[in-house]
Amino acid sequence: MILHSQNKTIEIGKRTLIMGILNVTTDSFSDGGDYTDIDTAVARAKEMIEQGADIIDIGGMSTRPGHEEISIELEMERVIPVIKRISSELDAIISIDTYRYEVAEEAMKNGAHIINDVWGLQWDNGEMAAVAAKYDAVVVAMHNQNGTHYEKDIMISMREFFEKTFNIAEENGLSRNKIIIDPGIGFGKDINLNLEVLHRMSEIRDIAPILLGTSRKRFIGTLLNGLPPKERAEGTVATTVAGIERGADIVRVHDVLQNKRAALVADAIIRR
Repeated sequence: MILHSQNKTIEIGKRTLIMGILNVTTDSFSDGGDYTDIDTAVARAKEMIEQGADIIDIGGMSTRPGHEEISIELEMERVIPVIKRISSELDAIISIDTYRYEVAEEAMKNGAHIINDVWGLQWDNGEMAAVAAKYDAVVVAMHNQNGTHYEKDIMISMREFFEKTFNIAEENGLSRNKIIIDPGIGFGKDINLNLEVLHRMSEIRDIAPILLGTSRKRFIGTLLNGLPPKERAEGTVATTVAGIERGADIVRVHDVLQNKRAALVADAIIRR
């Protein structure tokens, strides 16, 4: 499957793609404050590309549980200069991690290729979908909800959520074929639901290509007897391999080198 966005081509299915996380935030759960300086952020993007990242995902506002919401203006101040620099200096596919259509549009104007929306085009009244359609952008639509209670089976709920996403997209001129889905590990799910979704992820592989984002998340730390975020690389690698076996086409990670190596071996076994 070939996806086109701006001047970039994204080939889905031949191998697992690595999306490197670049948070230019002060409060992200794992790396908040590490890359707030533009030169440090660009250097980190360059390092991740050298380690095997196919996509650089840039976020300016933390979406961790209990995060502090910031102004649209501040979010733009954080991400747009970094996007401009990476777009001009590095050969990279750039993703903007935001659920605000104003930020997404400014990012697309300045060199981004993918919109990574943690609310799956459902935060607003179709404006994000319209922005994506305007720029013919690829969208990563994540499953999300407030709270962890589900009236129905989690995978049925997820299917219904994504069907709503596709309807919003089509109503605003965006083809459903431009959408990659993300099961939203850690969002609207407790540890048991996270594990169930990971175990059953193959049940949604028929909907659309899948991006899996588990990197350094709390449930991994819990399973590893309380390890802090920056010591969860091996646990993340385990989810990467399990995810590839269950249909993940892209993995979104902090530790690019370790997950790239794991994906190369997993692909040789699974994608035969």
